Amino acid sequence: MSLSQKSPCIFCNIVNKLEDTEILYEDDLVCVFRDIKPASKFHILAVPKRHIEDARALTPSDIALVQKMLTVAKQMLSQNNYSMDDARFGYHWPPFRSVKHLHLHAIAPESEMGFLARMIFKKDSYWFVSPDYVASRL
Repeated sequence: MSLSQKSPCIFCNIVNKLEDTEILYEDDLVCVFRDIKPASKFHILAVPKRHIEDARALTPSDIALVQKMLTVAKQMLSQNNYSMDDARFGYHWPPFRSVKHLHLHAIAPESEMGFLARMIFKKDSYWFVSPDYVASRL
């Protein structure tokens, strides 16, 4: 696909700068931007630039990418003066995802999440899993 041609995947379009979305961080592997429906004051998504459908589609060769996504997300929280002790990180587990492009949620402060957000991003549920769980499957 040419860079000027839009993809059916909204996150691929954001990564390729075909959407008017503020990129907070990017390198050769990862792109970070704000969630359009934030669950707390600070809610970002770290996505791989390469299209990967979801956490189940990851292979052992993706371990460095998954680690990089988490490292970058933690750096972004730290740079914005949020504590790791009051943050939630995770992936929606298929079929419980709205966008079919792997994305790590980083949400802070966790203590200010509302009831609905706490359910949608429920720690270690069958629909929202930790980065450690995802890494353990690789």
